[in-house]
Amino acid sequence: MKIRTKILLVFAGLTISTILVMSILVYYFANQHSFEDFYKRLEIRAYLTAKATLPYYESDSVIYNEIREEHLEKLPAEKEYFLQVTTNGIVRKDEHLTLPDSFYEQVRRENKATYRQGDRFYEGVLYKSKQGLYIVIVSAINQYSVEYLSWLRKILLICSIVSGIILVAAGIFFSKYILRPIRHMMVQVKNISSRNLHLRLNVDSSGDEINDLANTFNNMLDRLETAFETQNNFVSNASHELSTPLTAIIGEAELALNKERTAEKYIYSLQNILNEAGRLEHITKSLLHLAQTGFDGKKQDWGLIRSDELLFTVKYTIDKMSPGNLVTIDYSLFPEEEEKLVIPGNAQLLELALSNIVMNAVKYSNNQPVSMALAATEKKNIIIIKDQGIGIPPGDLPYIFSPFFRASNTGRFKGYGIGLPLAMNIIRMHKGDIIVNSQVNVGTEISVELPR
Repeated sequence: MKIRTKILLVFAGLTISTILVMSILVYYFANQHSFEDFYKRLEIRAYLTAKATLPYYESDSVIYNEIREEHLEKLPAEKEYFLQVTTNGIVRKDEHLTLPDSFYEQVRRENKATYRQGDRFYEGVLYKSKQGLYIVIVSAINQYSVEYLSWLRKILLICSIVSGIILVAAGIFFSKYILRPIRHMMVQVKNISSRNLHLRLNVDSSGDEINDLANTFNNMLDRLETAFETQNNFVSNASHELSTPLTAIIGEAELALNKERTAEKYIYSLQNILNEAGRLEHITKSLLHLAQTGFDGKKQDWGLIRSDELLFTVKYTIDKMSPGNLVTIDYSLFPEEEEKLVIPGNAQLLELALSNIVMNAVKYSNNQPVSMALAATEKKNIIIIKDQGIGIPPGDLPYIFSPFFRASNTGRFKGYGIGLPLAMNIIRMHKGDIIVNSQVNVGTEISVELPR
């Protein structure tokens, strides 16, 4: 079911139900009022009938009869009964009346009582006259209330039907009006595909939920466009980086097999093939690591790590990979409280990320001194890696975490542009961040922030 239909049904259902409930309440209270009003009429007629028929003075009879005849409208099928109450309290009942004894008891106890038999209503009053104590009963058919309530039912029914039609029409109009921006948005979204991710939804300044939804879609499209461009660049660069050593390997093999050669030339060709194969292996492993860090981290072994021990492990790894390096650990910022050095994470992944950063510092500084420092706050640990190398040009800084990107001043250094993107992926898996400050020919300072 479409949302427009749901809105219409809910809107019309609630409103029509409210109108019906209000109509029923109006009818109920009008019905109750008509009964009370009719009983009041009967009571007035009962007292006037009693005073006219059983007056204290003869002259009063004429006056009350004149009032009854001239000023009171005769009720439909009106009947009057005068029942004497003896000194013993016995009511001399009329054989034409089939009223219950409780009716007479209530009249004697409360001076008046009411009773209903079908459409006929009874009102009895206790009246004391010269002739004695009487129960005066006046009965009539409530024809006025029947006609009034019938008219009221017709009015309420007509109003309910007309209101229902108006409300359904209004619901259809408002549902279309309210959902019109969503329909326009759907049309625009259907026209967006992987080939035209640059398109965006129209956003106005209304500030309503529809506008927020359009902004959310546009933000999602921004991320998708960036992801598609990154993927395309990644595939293109990966294909290029992989094809280069493969081409060299194939070329050397074809050259070696082209004709008979000396042992030295075969050894030379095999050495070139081995070097290119090693390069290919390095690129493949780096790409594998980069792909693995695309996971959400839930499948990795997670635990508590001492960040100072992590620095010592990185220093040991760098010493094995690059003997004679000038990497040192600066202890000046180490916190005094050991509990501040404990962080959650995966030790192997963090070691890989920090090793890549430190190896870059060593490589791009021509093995100049590189320092690793560790600081801790209440909420995070900060690992600072500082070198005295070639630095990064300001125009290249925004792209250093893109796969296969290399700064414009790194041409004479061997590399593949995978180390920093891999490190960023790992740090983001740990909900951390990497902050880079660099000056060309002065050096680079990289701060890795890891939450505690």
